[in-house]
Amino acid sequence: MSLTADRRLPHDWFDGRVPDCVDVADDVYLETTYSFSACRATQPHAVIIERGAHLYTSSILDVAPAGRVRIGECSMLNGARLICSQRIEIGAFATISWNVMIMDSYRVPLDPAARRALLLRMGHSLQVIDPAVPAAPVTLHDNVWLGFDVCVLPGVTIGEGSIVGARSVVTADVDPYTVVAGNPARPIRDLPRADGRPTL
Repeated sequence: MSLTADRRLPHDWFDGRVPDCVDVADDVYLETTYSFSACRATQPHAVIIERGAHLYTSSILDVAPAGRVRIGECSMLNGARLICSQRIEIGAFATISWNVMIMDSYRVPLDPAARRALLLRMGHSLQVIDPAVPAAPVTLHDNVWLGFDVCVLPGVTIGEGSIVGARSVVTADVDPYTVVAGNPARPIRDLPRADGRPTL
């Protein structure tokens, strides 16, 4: 993939550009700059997309001003949405299926009265975010596979080589080389390690 001088994609259906805060390796595939339409990051190198990664059309990187996202080499996001207020890291060779949601913050208060006050204050804003709501980093290690409609909640770490079944809600850390599924996601079975060693 090569960007034009003004950071546009020659084949893009959307009249947008890749933000300056996004570092894109030369052999990354970006289907459209619409993926960055909700990116408000202000720090240099806030979003790093490593070599061989693929971001397809309906993938959206909703990155707050202080947010940081890293997408590892040869990972594929096929219609995923990343909601990042602090940090989301996706390792190498990850497969992120359709309609996956990965979030490091809920962005609105859990208390109903506080949430109602925020919504009244924000009116018709496109970005309803309470900066006082805490964020917790999310980490996906290498070779993770998330099935379609998976939701990964704040503070979760998913270990290397793990698989999350379709439509699961991941509320707690997942051990390496484990299959989890359900709401909340629970371990179903272990997987053989890449080096042939048994899972501990």
